[in-house]
Amino acid sequence: MSRPSSLTISQAARQIARGDLSPVELVQDCLDVIEMLEPRLRAWETIDRPGAMETAHAATNEITKNGVRGPLHGIPVGLKDIYFTNGMRTSMGSRVYANFIPEYDCAAVEALKASGAIILGKTVTTEFASGDPSVTLNPWNQGRTPGGSSSGSSVAVAVGMCPVATGSQTAGSVNRPAAYNGIVGLKPTYGRVSRWGVFPVSWTLDTLGWMTREVRDAAIMLDALSGYDPRDPGSANRPPTSSTLSLDYEDLAWTPRIGIVAGPFADLADLETKANLHQVSEALAGAGAIVDFIDLPDSVLGINEAQVIIDYSEAAQVHREIHSQRAIDFAPNVRSRIEAGQLIPSSAYVQAQQLRRRFRRDMEDAIGGAFDALLSPATPAVAPTPETTGNPAFQAPWTTAGLPALNIPTALNPVGLPLGVQFIARGFEEERLLRVGRWAERTLDVDLGVPEVAPR
Repeated sequence: MSRPSSLTISQAARQIARGDLSPVELVQDCLDVIEMLEPRLRAWETIDRPGAMETAHAATNEITKNGVRGPLHGIPVGLKDIYFTNGMRTSMGSRVYANFIPEYDCAAVEALKASGAIILGKTVTTEFASGDPSVTLNPWNQGRTPGGSSSGSSVAVAVGMCPVATGSQTAGSVNRPAAYNGIVGLKPTYGRVSRWGVFPVSWTLDTLGWMTREVRDAAIMLDALSGYDPRDPGSANRPPTSSTLSLDYEDLAWTPRIGIVAGPFADLADLETKANLHQVSEALAGAGAIVDFIDLPDSVLGINEAQVIIDYSEAAQVHREIHSQRAIDFAPNVRSRIEAGQLIPSSAYVQAQQLRRRFRRDMEDAIGGAFDALLSPATPAVAPTPETTGNPAFQAPWTTAGLPALNIPTALNPVGLPLGVQFIARGFEEERLLRVGRWAERTLDVDLGVPEVAPR
């Protein structure tokens, strides 16, 4: 019999609603897995055992009396350690904020608590969600990176420490670690989810996202966290999504129109990655999808460089005051990013923002009514060795454009490392994106299993 910690959100929610599983049992089993594996994988910065169990008991009592609030009621969640949590240490993975304890919850935590979710603690992030590798190890091969910056969240979900964990993406920090750990990752449209109370990397790029074990779970999280928030200047004035409902009532005869991304993506991918994409596209076409190649617009040239200019320039402003006082306490890559950002001329920043707007417009037009979503490899190659968090080149264009991206696992390579693909849609078309992802997930029917390090 499967242990509770191996369940998806959807599976656990159904059992909780029926009374077959209590939040106390689920949280306790997740904590047991954490206790077993955390010394080896180092996915957590803070584990709130007493608080999680107290909330689980309260949720169990509430559900017994009144039923469930929704699909997240009683579900344990890991939070990337840049999400402010009232009374819980939030360190940003840095010595600079090693003992910082916020006095309020960020908007995402407010929404999670309102839904009845249970906060297990804070997962490891690279320092300030930037480029220095974290201490977390990849459970599929501890000699490979788990990716970053949301490294702890991706590992926690992959091995059953929790069914969902949050992340953030400024270049590739949700989709890339999800791909390296063989799980689902969703980065919504820029502005779809409030970032209020989440420590910034780059104000005009940062997007909150999360990792789950299946596409439907990613939709559950989107429905809970999406919506307009005037406290976030980047928040889009859009209502919350109802993507889970659209998945549950989908037309089973429907098949998607998919555009395969070529250009620099084909040039950067290694042979193994190209072969995996070919196998996936053939399988989707064989199941009835309309699959064709799409040529990227000329504005893609230089878009990754534009992302770096925007990222570094804004990071220099985010950290300007504290860097002037405590530069020596910053990790090397973060410090060099800040100091490089201080040297970028304003004209270069303006040009980068102009290219960004042009690329988004061009991509919206290219996808248009011809495709439901685009398809590309999730990463140029499988997870590299841990002196780096991996190459974000396959995520950064979509992050810079603010478009939603969803990745799903597709295979293990001959040495047991996950391979995956990602789907990209027009802005604010997450429901369509998730529908494509769910269809592909069912069609491919891939189960990577649990990494050997995890209990079965």
